[in-house]
Amino acid sequence: MSHPADHITVKPVPPSPAAEQIAQTILDGFNRHYALFRYSAQRAKVLFESARWHGIQQLARERIEYYDQRVRECTAIVSQALRNSQLQPQGNVAAQLSKAQQHFWQQVKSDYVRLLNGHPQPECAETFFNSVSCRVLHRTYFNNDFIFVRPAIATEYIGSHRPAYRVYYPRRQGLIPALRQLLADFGLAAPFADLPADVRLLARRAIHLLRQRLPYEPGRRLGPDCQIQVLNSLFFRNQGAYAVGRFINHGTIYPFAIALTHTQSGHIEIDALLDEADDLSTLFSFTRAYFLVDMEIPSAYVHFLQSLLPRKPKAEFYNAIGLQKQGKTLFYRDFLHHLHHSSDFFQKADGIEGMVMVVFTLPSYPYVFKMIRDHIRKKNMTPEQVKYRYQMVKKHDRAGRMADTW
Repeated sequence: MSHPADHITVKPVPPSPAAEQIAQTILDGFNRHYALFRYSAQRAKVLFESARWHGIQQLARERIEYYDQRVRECTAIVSQALRNSQLQPQGNVAAQLSKAQQHFWQQVKSDYVRLLNGHPQPECAETFFNSVSCRVLHRTYFNNDFIFVRPAIATEYIGSHRPAYRVYYPRRQGLIPALRQLLADFGLAAPFADLPADVRLLARRAIHLLRQRLPYEPGRRLGPDCQIQVLNSLFFRNQGAYAVGRFINHGTIYPFAIALTHTQSGHIEIDALLDEADDLSTLFSFTRAYFLVDMEIPSAYVHFLQSLLPRKPKAEFYNAIGLQKQGKTLFYRDFLHHLHHSSDFFQKADGIEGMVMVVFTLPSYPYVFKMIRDHIRKKNMTPEQVKYRYQMVKKHDRAGRMADTW
């Protein structure tokens, strides 16, 4: 399989760069990152088909580092170009950028917005811009005029080469043929152990649910709007793959996920049908490892997922699909919005004080905030070791036991 990132290069910037050249360099860096991100999900499909579980786990761990690696690469190129042109701030003690530097970065941001017109991942590209610019500029110079505190490009109804999800019509096709086609369209190379039997069980479960949730009326169990919508790509994690979709009937959405696993003989089988909101919420929990999923338009996937679990914020879905930096961006925007509309104060969390972290809560907000102590009470523990251990948790197969952090 050819590596898509081999065809995307981050070109050196001329000694006296224009703002547009810096903007293009940052966008090239993001495009390289997202090509690698998608390639990882494509590799996960191959590894799942051949039941190479250690390969999937290793791929998931390595992918977490991709973003920071690409940001460092891009920051080095941009910083060198700015040093050559004397547009880089000198030292970390100046109160503000010069007028010329302020104008330059405002122009870089404006040119970047223009370049994002028609881009399939504009929200993630904006976050990448923030990451690079905040590394090029010392925190002394952070200015909302130079970064995307608010999104500049809308993500609704972005066009793509193929739709984000496929649609099947049980009334026209028949329920069993529709389910069989749904699974076949994922194009898995490994054979199913007994696909007809699995599909019959799925159909039986779907009919059972309809009988439970709809009053019986002859000829009206399947409404004229009856359809099955399923996201185009499978969600891979550890030894499982999941087809995620929604069953729509009489105006009601029934979310579901079909779990696929391997038999001992190397065949694929349907392991479970998750059709309860609590089960799906657990599947996309922040106490689980990130999925590997190939998405051309990530915002379309997140919009679809939120229709299944409306109470779960978009930030958590971006985290679950491996775009944790975008999840952090959305969390930060939501937090700023909350602070603007609330008047309560931070307070120390109840309970026994930690030896390493100080934990704060905001009574009106459902998250805790942890800060590494200036003087760690645990012997021979340094702030660097604390950060390393939190990163270990992020890379580990959390399996519902350990919470992720932003």
